[in-house]
Amino acid sequence: MTTAELTPAPRTRPGRLRSLSWQLAGLLLLVALWWLVTDVLRLYPPYVFPSPGAVWTEIRYGLWGTGPQDGKLLAAIAGSLRRVLTGYLIAVALGSVVGLLMGAWRPLRTTLGAYLTGIQSVPSIAFVPFAILFLGLNERAVLFVVILEGFIPVALAVSGALLNVPPALRVAGRTLGAQGAGLMLRVLLPASVPSVLTGLRTAWSFAWRALVGGELLISGASSLGEQLEVGRNTANVALVLSTILIIGVIGGLFDALLRALEGRVRRDYGLEVLE
Repeated sequence: MTTAELTPAPRTRPGRLRSLSWQLAGLLLLVALWWLVTDVLRLYPPYVFPSPGAVWTEIRYGLWGTGPQDGKLLAAIAGSLRRVLTGYLIAVALGSVVGLLMGAWRPLRTTLGAYLTGIQSVPSIAFVPFAILFLGLNERAVLFVVILEGFIPVALAVSGALLNVPPALRVAGRTLGAQGAGLMLRVLLPASVPSVLTGLRTAWSFAWRALVGGELLISGASSLGEQLEVGRNTANVALVLSTILIIGVIGGLFDALLRALEGRVRRDYGLEVLE
């Protein structure tokens, strides 16, 4: 058997286009059903379940409208992205340091690691009242919740990735003279990168959900959470749905970017092959 026979065939562009076509078809079907229920059958009044056109109008006005009340959705997106990226980067930095310490020191791993696992099971919205009482009704409270929710998955992922490095790599590193910090930097950390990237993607989803939950209860600044509250207070269901769609699209795009990076690294490490 030749090397060419053993090498997996790369995924062709038609295969990718076919997957994209199926996704697009599913989206069009969902919108068509939505239009059928609201505009054709009129099963619900518009103020209860608005049509796709009404939701698109809210998105259009909110993103690039020219009136005095328009463009607020775009400002809300900018404000929320600024907060979540700030909190996420801080969470990644802190989580990486703590994860390295837990991976290197067993007593810390058995104590702090268990506490972090327990805290991770608590919904992020439960920390918002504490953040408000401790830090005040301001952006610092939102950042606290975002950092906390992003920090825990990163710390646990880094610690777990270091522990799951194959023993053969540790032995090989020591055989080649790597000890202590050298073993950590040259062998363990590079071998842990694929698993760490999975933790970073999980941390992003946690941080994004925590951000919106915190913004719902902490008003006063332009944010997507504030847009949801405005829609609820004014009984504008179209604004609520348009904001939900924006939240889903932004979260999905960032997750797709991190997933693509994770897949690229896994292929480079020989952990995944293209089909």
